[in-house]
Amino acid sequence: MAEPARIAVRPSRDSDVEDMLAIYRHHIRRGVEEGVDDAETLEPDDLRDRRKNLRNRRYPHLAATIDDRVVGYAYVVLFRKRPAYRHTVKHSIYVHHDHLGQGIGKALLKALIDACAAAGFRQMIGYVDADNAASLGLHESFSFRRVAHLPGVAYRYGRWADSVMVQRSLGPGTSTPPPPPPLSRR
Repeated sequence: MAEPARIAVRPSRDSDVEDMLAIYRHHIRRGVEEGVDDAETLEPDDLRDRRKNLRNRRYPHLAATIDDRVVGYAYVVLFRKRPAYRHTVKHSIYVHHDHLGQGIGKALLKALIDACAAAGFRQMIGYVDADNAASLGLHESFSFRRVAHLPGVAYRYGRWADSVMVQRSLGPGTSTPPPPPPLSRR
């Protein structure tokens, strides 16, 4: 019996951008993001800038590798822009289509949860296609709760698709108030 592939998760690098774009573009053409016009897809410099901006703001942007080849990536963005929501992030995970079902999504989600909790975030939100039983099961295995069913919010494969909003507390969650914001320098 073959030994399972070793998955390593680390902060993403500029050198990962082409591999991440290939994964993303596959999902646009054939996966969960199908229907997005190719003209709207990210270019390498766009992803490099987005990645840099997220990391400068302490938002994790991770890559999963097998034998130093990027096979998935994950990141978070602020859930909403208003200051009251600064403790809540929304995550995205993309796994190379040839590596689905190999534990890459699980490794990325665990690392993302840990990184977000360490950064002081209190809640993590995700949106999952209602037909994606594997992703819903993965999220439930990490204590995400289904908090909303959003009917007909996406149009793909010639039909309207539902999304499920999932949520998980991080660190102390809502059991204690967040630390006060840093004092601004005058």
